[in-house]
Amino acid sequence: MREATAANFVSASYDAQTDELVVTLSYRGTNPDHEFTLQWGECRTFQGGQEIAARVLDSQWNDRALEPFAKTVRFGLKGLRCRPAHVILITEPNFRIGVSVPAAG
Repeated sequence: MREATAANFVSASYDAQTDELVVTLSYRGTNPDHEFTLQWGECRTFQGGQEIAARVLDSQWNDRALEPFAKTVRFGLKGLRCRPAHVILITEPNFRIGVSVPAAG
């Protein structure tokens, strides 16, 4: 039996019309029905701006890595108070991608 393989990022962007992050992930499993959610970290302020990290959690993290899949997911940003900010998305075992998010409109 093969162990699960972490999801990796294909792309990530901000959709201003819907105020969402649009993230395409590639992953392996036995089915394409994995659901992805975000676990937000704390907002950090540094010279020149703000930054916040979010872990991308896979609902089937222990699924056997048999077939390749890709999925585009949308994460709403309503209620995100750390704005404008550079958002860093992280999957296990530490794949990362960054997206700039403007102030709330």
